[in-house]
Amino acid sequence: MMKYLKTRWKMAALVLFMVAATAGILFLYDVPLEPVLYVAVLCILVAALALWLDYRKYGKKLENLRYIKSCEGFGTDYLDAPEDGIEEIYQEICQELDEKRVEAENQRSAFCTELTDFYTMWVHQIKTPIAAARLLLQEEEPKPQEIQNELFKVEQYVEMVLGYLRTEDMAADIRFQEVELDALIRGQIHKFARIFIGKKLSLEYQGVSETVLTDEKWLGFVLGQILSNALKYTKKGKISIYMSKAKAHTLVVEDTGIGIRGEDLPRVFEKGFTGYNGREETRSTGIGLYLCGKIMKKLDHGIRIESELGKGTKVFLELGRKKLDLY
Repeated sequence: MMKYLKTRWKMAALVLFMVAATAGILFLYDVPLEPVLYVAVLCILVAALALWLDYRKYGKKLENLRYIKSCEGFGTDYLDAPEDGIEEIYQEICQELDEKRVEAENQRSAFCTELTDFYTMWVHQIKTPIAAARLLLQEEEPKPQEIQNELFKVEQYVEMVLGYLRTEDMAADIRFQEVELDALIRGQIHKFARIFIGKKLSLEYQGVSETVLTDEKWLGFVLGQILSNALKYTKKGKISIYMSKAKAHTLVVEDTGIGIRGEDLPRVFEKGFTGYNGREETRSTGIGLYLCGKIMKKLDHGIRIESELGKGTKVFLELGRKKLDLY
């Protein structure tokens, strides 16, 4: 009751003031005191009745709001009809906030489901190089090079899962600067050198003289994923890295691997899509290219793939952009 009176004290004070003013005016005009008191009492009774009815309405509304608050999942559809324009606006605001809440909960639920699926697949994948390394260590004459290759695969899987988590909020982690593309490429080549040697694949790279406005870490991650895929699906032949002659500021990574089916090409950047190659290659998660597409979009670069089944794949990294894009 006290909370209600705090919200209506101005109205009650106004009624009392009007009653007192009316009684005072009538008294000054020599109206007998008795009818003045009747008028005052009548006004007070009417005002009290109005306040009582309003209080009952207030109580029901308050009870309804408390019930809605206590019941998880209840939306604004359960609110009473607005009494005036202000309440209507408040309910519209509540409706918008509720829609955003539901959307955020759906996104969080979807992300948790996707994350669970990814981790489940990732755990099964990372067991393979760990088991292989354990078997190599049990041999009478362990081969350090082969063990290092298996440890490198573990590092790649860890790097992928970290990249997957960081891309959910990578905007705060991007640092644009002028990057020498040749140094970035050579760093990734050096990283995968032992895999090239182990698979006896040749590398064709003569260096490039290109400066790119980008984030060195994230572009390096993308190039590493592209090289990792090329090495995974190339059994023999070579991998070539060069600048496109047909389109400026475009880096091409070309392999002589198993290629990608034409019907799978439009979907290779979708999350979780593995296509025909993924079904043949049980280690594929369908996350690598999805991350590449997402990162390149954040960096305002382009990425596309051309491929022919059985003949190889070309990945085009379109790195051209204007400096004004930063501002």
